[in-house]
Amino acid sequence: MASEHLGRTLRRLRRLADLTQEELAERSGVSVDVVRQLEQRRKHSARLPTLHALANGLGVELTTLLGDPPGVTASGESDGPRFVAVRRAVMPALWGPQPAPVGPDFSLDALRSRIAEAWTQYHDAEFDAVMKVLPDLIAESRSASASGDDDERAAGCSALGKALQLAGHVAVRMGKTDLALAGLERAVEAAQRSADPLLLPMLVNSIAWTYQRQGRLEDALAVALYAADAMKAADLTVTADGLKVWGGLTMSAATSAARSGDYERAAAMMAAAEKEAARVTKLPEGGDNRMVSVFSPSSVRIERVRLAVQYGHPADALALAKGMRLSKDTPPSWRTWLLLDVSRAHADVGDAAGAVKTLESLRRVAPAWMQHHTLAVAIVRDLWSLPNHPPGLRPLAEFLGVAD
Repeated sequence: MASEHLGRTLRRLRRLADLTQEELAERSGVSVDVVRQLEQRRKHSARLPTLHALANGLGVELTTLLGDPPGVTASGESDGPRFVAVRRAVMPALWGPQPAPVGPDFSLDALRSRIAEAWTQYHDAEFDAVMKVLPDLIAESRSASASGDDDERAAGCSALGKALQLAGHVAVRMGKTDLALAGLERAVEAAQRSADPLLLPMLVNSIAWTYQRQGRLEDALAVALYAADAMKAADLTVTADGLKVWGGLTMSAATSAARSGDYERAAAMMAAAEKEAARVTKLPEGGDNRMVSVFSPSSVRIERVRLAVQYGHPADALALAKGMRLSKDTPPSWRTWLLLDVSRAHADVGDAAGAVKTLESLRRVAPAWMQHHTLAVAIVRDLWSLPNHPPGLRPLAEFLGVAD
């Protein structure tokens, strides 16, 4: 999001949180005059520590205040034809035709493979490609859920749940959280008609994430913990897939706790999750890894780093990141987020050279992603404002368009 929109975003988030300017200033430890100047656009930006404090006072991620990394273009209710097609797939028209039966050449395995590939594209931030295939995936899954015998319909419902879950994630990325919840509620209905005991808790994890994006932190924490406890009670963590789903829920609960101001509880949850993640490779193999939650020692450590840097513990973040070895199943998006968080931590402890070195690595790994990422731009802008520029900063500043 462009800096001239920061004030408008700040005002919208403050009103959603039902806070006055004075209350936000007090909760954030920021001068009320700074809040007023930003909202009135007399001040177009602020240093990262100030923006970070405001985000914490609002109970949102810093990127929510700055503007999320670009994925697909969204412009309110009047979106382009591709997203309209996704809307129609998620919420079919009232009194529309019933799903047509699957044809003789239909293959459930092929459908599941296409859904899994779409999830891979999502984790690679190829959102346009995902939107292109989503309507057909959802339509075909709906047909499968209404065709064949009981077992075949149950398997079709499982595919429909995963397709609708993916649509929900894309909607969140576009800022359409109400549409995301509508899709996820339909996915829950499909999960309840499926024979997959892991699908419902996976969907709860997505719902908790969506609640977080809406600022409903208590709701997000409650549903994630409830589902995680239910999985333990039902002995669903005895397989690798089951443990991954439980781990995803636990990490989600920790994030909600941290955003609610209980960093110590969040850190304890993350430490427990990391200990459990070590068991994943020792358990029986599950199905397609692309279809379950991301959970491994690497992913938990990445999330611990993120929470530490986001909630004012940069030294802890650097200690956690030191010497990390990422597992092969770590999605590219997680790798790039780690580098960004480590750069933020270096900047927060006053190590400008370390921040630049990490950003140089990020540029090598994901140049296109970095170039448009609002947080990457904010970090480099902060470093550029320093009286003494560390070596390597100018090329980064020129690359991101923040150099004088």
